[in-house]
This record gives sequence, structure tokens and C-alpha cells, in this order.
Amino acid sequence: MDPLSNLPGKPVGNRRKFIINSAKTAGVLLAMPVMSKAGNFISINENYTVGQIMDLFINSVPGGAITKTVDTLKSGSRDTVVTGIVMTMFATIEVIRKTIELGANFIIAHEPTFYNHADDTTWLKNDEVYKYKADLLKQHNIAVWRNHDYIHTLVPDGVMTGVLKQMDWEKYADKAIPNIITLPPTSLKNLISYTKSKLHIDKVRYIGDPEQVCKRVLFMEGSPGGHAEIEDVTTTKPDVLICGEISEWEIAEYVRDARAKGDSLALVVTGHIASEEPGSEFMLGWLMQHVPSVKVTHILSGNSLSFL
Repeated sequence: MDPLSNLPGKPVGNRRKFIINSAKTAGVLLAMPVMSKAGNFISINENYTVGQIMDLFINSVPGGAITKTVDTLKSGSRDTVVTGIVMTMFATIEVIRKTIELGANFIIAHEPTFYNHADDTTWLKNDEVYKYKADLLKQHNIAVWRNHDYIHTLVPDGVMTGVLKQMDWEKYADKAIPNIITLPPTSLKNLISYTKSKLHIDKVRYIGDPEQVCKRVLFMEGSPGGHAEIEDVTTTKPDVLICGEISEWEIAEYVRDARAKGDSLALVVTGHIASEEPGSEFMLGWLMQHVPSVKVTHILSGNSLSFL
């Protein structure tokens, strides 16, 4: 019998937020096509500005506003009346064009808009790609807000909550540390197949024996960094670490040496975007609940890289 047969949603055929509490999230990440739209909106004659929606979410986070944060407006004004909201990982030019087609004017992105963590644009002032993108946003009066630090500070972490929901792993998650997941025993090969299906990705990079048995999973979304990954592997002793983005000279070399030592530790690298995209679906559900009069759309930015 397939060891994954006991897992719900069996396929046919992070930055770091480590200690979080369990919770359920509204919304389900829809598979292809590229966009999933929130439907059945409650008809309420109420308008919101960009700033009001930002503050509404910020006030739901323990401690409220963060003094030093990258979660700032990258374009537009807090005073803009919102005609529609787009959730996405990256506010790419393609996502911006689709936002315009929808008649929306507020993009909430999890990652940077202008190619560096702080969205510093002083070094890009003469760059043609930057100017095209910035002008496109200005021309159509589109506000872009990065929601990275706040959604990860939410209790429980909104991105990890979305991941557990999408993976159908809520009931397997540790009550105190939900990104430790204890599954029915399965092979690494089957776990990889399941992860690819649930996160809608074609390929992953991995280290390990495809036939080795995996039960205890450490899931670290996004780009937690080698120090955090190694520290948490040492602390939690998983059979497999599933993570988003890595520095190849850090955790990959650690896992290679661990296996040479005799450990059965495996590594699965999904890619940064795939590992955190469920956070956008979490935000879609949150907005549908708290600002039901505003139309919200989740547009997947997709992976910038292809495999040959």
C-alpha cells in the first residue's frame, strides 16, 4: 500500500518564523489557471482607503506597528480609495497589467517590488526596467504595499498557516511548533511527489535516498538562511527538511556531510515562491472576512526561473 494513502488530498499518479501556534485560515489556494478570484462578496456600501486597509491588518498583529520594517508603500498613496485588491508574491509587470485589467488599484505583495530587500531605488534611477515599472504604477495610480514582516509576525504566522492548509497538514502539525509535521511513514520519493502536487511545482532539488522512510518533517518557508536551517535541524531532528530557498554552500553542504556521517537526513528545496505562495491565499481569506465590500483577487506571480 502507498504510505501516502493516509494523507488527505493524496495526488493521483520562510523570513523565518519558526515557533508559531496552530490555526485555521480562510481561503483555499486554487490550482491553475493563473488567477483565483474571491467570490460571493457581501454587499456592503463601504469604501476603504489604502491606508485604512494597511492599518486594519497592522493593528491585528501583536505589538502593532513595527518601527524598522520593509513593509512600506512602494508606490501610490495611503489616501487612495481602493477599487480592488490583488494579492501576490511579487508585483511583477505582468501582475500589474492584470491588476489594471481587473480595475483594481491596490497590490499587496509579500516580496520586494524593486529588486532588493529594502526596495531602495536610488541606484536604479537611470535603469530603464525600473523606470518602466515605476511609471506603469504611477500612470494607473496603483498602490503597492509589501506585507512581509507583518504577516510573519501575526500569531499564528499567516504564511505557515496558509502552507499547512494547502498541504492538508493541519492535523499533523505540532501544537507548539506547527512547522514540525509528523506524517504517516512514507518514502522520500512519495513525499516529494505529494509536495510537488500540493504546491503546484514541476521540479524540486533534493538530497537523500528516494526510498528512505520519512515521518518527521521540518518545513521552513521562504529564505530562512543556512544558520537558522542548520540550528533548527540540530534542535528538532527531522527526517527531512523542506525549505524554500537556500544558499548551496550552507545547508546543502551540511546535509551532504550529515549523510556521509551516517545520518538519514534529507533535504527538499521547493523554491522560494512556491514555499510562501499560500500566504497570499491566507491574506485573501483575511481580507474577505474583514473588508467584505472590497473585491479581492489572488494572482500567482509564478516562478521567474524555468528548468531545461
